[in-house]
Amino acid sequence: MTQKSEDVFYIERGNTSPQREIIYGEKFIRWAYQDANSSWKDKLLFKSPLLSNLLGKYYDSKLSKGKIKGAIEQLKIDTNEFLDPVDSYQSFNQFFYRRLKPDARPYSQDKFDIISPGDGRIHVFPKLNDDTLIPIKGKNISMTELLEGEDGGLFKDGALAILRLCPADYHRYHFPYEGQITRQLEIPGAYHSVNPIAIALGIDVFCENKRSYTLIKNPDIGMYCFMEVAAFGVASMVETNQTKEIKRMDEKGYFEFGGSTIILIFQKDKIEFSEDLIANSGNGYETLLKVGETIAKVKGS
Repeated sequence: MTQKSEDVFYIERGNTSPQREIIYGEKFIRWAYQDANSSWKDKLLFKSPLLSNLLGKYYDSKLSKGKIKGAIEQLKIDTNEFLDPVDSYQSFNQFFYRRLKPDARPYSQDKFDIISPGDGRIHVFPKLNDDTLIPIKGKNISMTELLEGEDGGLFKDGALAILRLCPADYHRYHFPYEGQITRQLEIPGAYHSVNPIAIALGIDVFCENKRSYTLIKNPDIGMYCFMEVAAFGVASMVETNQTKEIKRMDEKGYFEFGGSTIILIFQKDKIEFSEDLIANSGNGYETLLKVGETIAKVKGS
């Protein structure tokens, strides 16, 4: 396969050949970021929630129902996994945060396995440089800046995973490991796209975008952080979990329409990422996987 520099490629878990990503709304994303930082587009589209909120209202309405069939065909979504029939969705958002059949996402029963919190494309970083992530593309990310405060210090020399969800993916997300919730915080921000097209331009989407995070304590791995990052077109991030004591694979919440991201941050020397994810990430590729697949193990287990 011939790769062009502007294309986005990933590796599906279990395969070795890179696959070109089908980007829903690709023409719009490329137009929006041609000169976004020095134009009206940056303020109108990304720095204000206005357009994302308007899109959210549209995708919540019955007017958007007609887009469901086209999205399924374009993105090659497997409708056999759906818990409810396609015709039952009264809006695009109902389809977007659909539930799946109970057996659609099996997960490891090994208590020391840390699982993927969602469907998507994952990039892992086995060790932070002090409190800083040095990504392959984009700007360096400080944990202090990302978490906006002293919580960043908890993860000095730790490990981090970025899971990017696309419109084709199942958009409910789940806890990757059991524990007790100790803190939750929401941080206001912009609504940049989280697609690599934007990140490659050096836009600090993770520290600029609206986001929320949850700190979870577990005796096996200490404290870990589960962060949801909003993006262009994300009307809201809905928390469905109402408990403090959580188990692996318990539902945490869901994203409404738009590309979205989950960031997991672990403390130093607590976990070991799977070798295939480390290898693909080292070569500059995200790995496509599904919620429930093992992404790491408790170190020493």
